Amino acid sequence: MDKMSKALVAMLLSGGLMACSTTSQQPKEPQTKPAVEQPKGESDSSKADKNSQVAEKPKPVKPKPQPKKTADGKLILGQQEWVYVPGFEENFKARIDTGATTSSISATDVVEFERDGQDWVKFNIEHDGTKSKQMALPVVRWVKVRQSSSEKSQRRAVVESWVQLGDLKEKTEFTLADRTHLKYPLLLGRSFVTDVAIVDVSKEFVQKKHK
Repeated sequence: MDKMSKALVAMLLSGGLMACSTTSQQPKEPQTKPAVEQPKGESDSSKADKNSQVAEKPKPVKPKPQPKKTADGKLILGQQEWVYVPGFEENFKARIDTGATTSSISATDVVEFERDGQDWVKFNIEHDGTKSKQMALPVVRWVKVRQSSSEKSQRRAVVESWVQLGDLKEKTEFTLADRTHLKYPLLLGRSFVTDVAIVDVSKEFVQKKHK
């Protein structure tokens, strides 16, 4: 091999070694870790926010019990109240109406009779398909009532009966009338309310129902 050939071989060998050295010295790319998928749901920060909202929520304020009497001891009545009639041993829903002079009770099967020379009547209280037991009471007086739809007047008995409203027990007069077509079987008028109660029409069932 002549000098020219030897020099060419040496140059080729030197170039190859340099290429191998360069390849071996190239830095490796850093391996990236796969991203870990976070579980679906609320983050800690959102949970903390919700917990703080729950903690900051104000407690419901209990309504104050409404007074049942005035300062001078009169009953406070709403536009409707439960009235207990001891003679029938039942509670009846009553409308409180100061526009009516006398109270009224829904009487059916009214039968007049005489006892010891005095007029008496026996009757039932009937409303919404329910009929009470029969009761007999003396007639305090008779009244004539004319309906707006008729020119003829009706003769009705007025009786006196004990009633209980809240802790008040009073005797009051009732006109016996068929109120089965009306909403309330009892109507309490001025004859009951005067001097013992005041009416607040914005309220209902102020007094406790008798048990």
